[in-house]
Amino acid sequence: MLRGRLPVTHMSSAIAPVKPSGTAGPKEVELILVKEQNGVQFTSSALVSPSGQTHPSGEERETWGKKIDFLLSVIGFAVDLANVWRFPYLCYKNGGGAFLVPYLFFMVIAGMPLFYMELALGQYNREGAAGVWKICPIFKGVGFTVILISLYVGFYYNVIIAWALFYLFSSFSGELPWINCNNTWNSPNCSDLNATLLNDTYKTTPALEYFERGVLHLHESTGIDDLGLPRWQLTSCLAVVIVVLYFSLWKGVKTSGKVWIEAATQICFSLGVGFGVLIAFSSYNKFSNNCYRDAIITSSINSLTSFFSGFVIFSFLGYMSQKHNVALDKVATDGPGLVFIIYPEAIATLPGSSVWAVIFFIMLLTLGIDSAMGGMESVITGLIDEFKFLHKHRELFTLFIVVSTFLISLICVTSGGIYVFTLLDHFAAGTSILFGVLIEAIGIAWFYGVDRFSDDIQEMIGQRPGLYWRLCWKFVSPCFLLFMVVVSFATFNPPKYGSYYFPTWATMVGWCLSISSMIMVPLYAIYKFCSLPGSFCDKLAYAITPETDHHLVERGEVRQFTRYRRSTLSEQSILSADAIRCDCCGLTNVGVFSDF
Repeated sequence: MLRGRLPVTHMSSAIAPVKPSGTAGPKEVELILVKEQNGVQFTSSALVSPSGQTHPSGEERETWGKKIDFLLSVIGFAVDLANVWRFPYLCYKNGGGAFLVPYLFFMVIAGMPLFYMELALGQYNREGAAGVWKICPIFKGVGFTVILISLYVGFYYNVIIAWALFYLFSSFSGELPWINCNNTWNSPNCSDLNATLLNDTYKTTPALEYFERGVLHLHESTGIDDLGLPRWQLTSCLAVVIVVLYFSLWKGVKTSGKVWIEAATQICFSLGVGFGVLIAFSSYNKFSNNCYRDAIITSSINSLTSFFSGFVIFSFLGYMSQKHNVALDKVATDGPGLVFIIYPEAIATLPGSSVWAVIFFIMLLTLGIDSAMGGMESVITGLIDEFKFLHKHRELFTLFIVVSTFLISLICVTSGGIYVFTLLDHFAAGTSILFGVLIEAIGIAWFYGVDRFSDDIQEMIGQRPGLYWRLCWKFVSPCFLLFMVVVSFATFNPPKYGSYYFPTWATMVGWCLSISSMIMVPLYAIYKFCSLPGSFCDKLAYAITPETDHHLVERGEVRQFTRYRRSTLSEQSILSADAIRCDCCGLTNVGVFSDF
């Protein structure tokens, strides 16, 4: 007996039951091929609900309270601090406006297609980053890869928010503390804000000394091997950030949407692809939500925000360049130096500088908090969906995650913490995130199948993705990502902070951190393969077949790449497919590389 499942809209009216009035959402007819006699197929049918309407445990999946909560959460995660400090610097470093050409090109061929892919993947399967790989179990390791990446990023990303909170508190004063050199933390090399000093190697600005000496106490550390103790002021700010994150996440997505609301890696950082956040957020959508529209809206808003912030920031940099009578490259830096040194220095020259400083650092807090929430939600949802017993203890598990993150983050608020911060920033989500997205694209496009993935999307929103999307998913995006992974290895530059170069052992530690997430892909594949029953070919069949189709493997069929040819019953081809016999295994593999 064979089973097939088709949307009602593709069925003959002779067998499709009338949809009851008042019902909502797509329905399916399940055909059961009972027997074939004298060339005539006898079938029975039943109306069933689309797969994924409920959680795999049998419970209803929690959904967003309002659609706007989901959109604001995704936009809030995608529009983050990278839009403020990374994008403008990369524009300047790579030719200004000329950088927009490759940026927009990569956005079109990789960023938006992958963004759409992750939203659809999470919404259809209604699981976190690991659980969605029930569609191809051998690839579940990539789910743990992106969970680890999000966790590693959280170790230092929360520290940035703590710095912003510290600056915010410091801004509530009659005179900003980084305006002059009359403070206890200033060195003899400090020169007042109004002096032209950037051409003098031995002079520093009050803003630079406030960040490095007043906030970080970097002068008390000689390098990464001399960290010192956590600074109590920054520890307190970090604790506040952690508390806010916990109470934003402990009840799930019904509350998180209401809280403040180079070119390739920039695409991943900017759109948030590869962190598992989009999968986690979209898994709480209603089944029929239009994820295609969401992908277009959110990715477009993110890019427009990057462009706008670039225009604003370059006006600041040009102003500072003219003020100090130096070349622009003397003031154009990336990372925390741009946000916590150059921007505050420029704000200090404005009338009513304290007010503008408060507004600026509140903006940084809103950018950082919702992005940090997204990263945490990726970890929590991914692990809770994978280990079902955690569902009943979400509050305790969330507390465990945020407290663990806090304790590890304390390393970054020591006197030498900026060195650990720089190391994490360099290795936690560089090559590893490109690798993770590459494996995602390969698993969906070449193993699960673009054709079947398109059917899933049609089941949700009522229309199949166009040829452009299918081409990008199957060929363009994977090739682009593979090229970028190879280039990132070949062009590796060791990390440094200012004039400080990290010792070899620190670089090796960084590589171990990066590899620890990437290695989850082969490790889990080996584990899964060895734990499956049967011969080598049986194991392989189970490993690449969706868990819902494992009963087919028991009958000698591998059907995850089935290419359905939808037509009328008279053609006798509803369940037809191009079968390829796997002689070595004795299995029927239907359309190994499905047409798109």
